[in-house]
Amino acid sequence: MIQDSQQQAYDRAITIFSPDGRLYQVEYAREAVKRGTASVGVRASDGVVLGAYKRVPNELMEAENVEKIFQIDEHIGAASAGHVTDARKLIDILRREAQVNRASYQEPIGTETVVRRLCDEMQKYTQQGGVRPFGVSVIVGGIENGEPRVFETDPSGSFYEWRATAIGENSAEIRENFEANYEEDIPTDEAVALAYEAVEESNDDITPESFEVAVVETDDECFTELSADEVRELVE
Repeated sequence: MIQDSQQQAYDRAITIFSPDGRLYQVEYAREAVKRGTASVGVRASDGVVLGAYKRVPNELMEAENVEKIFQIDEHIGAASAGHVTDARKLIDILRREAQVNRASYQEPIGTETVVRRLCDEMQKYTQQGGVRPFGVSVIVGGIENGEPRVFETDPSGSFYEWRATAIGENSAEIRENFEANYEEDIPTDEAVALAYEAVEESNDDITPESFEVAVVETDDECFTELSADEVRELVE
């Protein structure tokens, strides 16, 4: 009984490490991310591609209200997987940091800088009592000094830069597809098709209409969402 009560203490409290050095609540937050539909990020030779599978649970629901990809600044976008409400909170933080930087320094914020500030905020929720970690991961892609960059955040507050990555449902399978098919010099139009095909292999019911895509190209450094017809054309 004593051992069970100790196990529950490690299990329920975010501020207590287990004897083997684990924070169970952070691990549970990662499991919440895995239950969300997949989102991907691909660094192309001439930009960044963000893709997300939108699963609409009911035919009566307006599909446009299911958001998985967000504009952060003119040159930065983000895609999420996990709890939608947690994602909305993190997107607000990203947008605020981008706006504050423009107002303070009259220049766009760096992609790595905005990700670092977001993860600083996420990390606070892993060491304070009375709160829980964010049950969401975010892929942030943008152009920094003329170069495309893609980052992935973790509920623990850590982040990593990737050439191609995936979060959410079947993310391991999608990454394996990227490892087999990704090339450094891939252009954005082919990156869109690569992202779609990687997600399609692990989700049979996906269609171009349910796959949300945004591109940030190095030429204009402008965040642009593609229509379903544009996605279908690139895939075909």
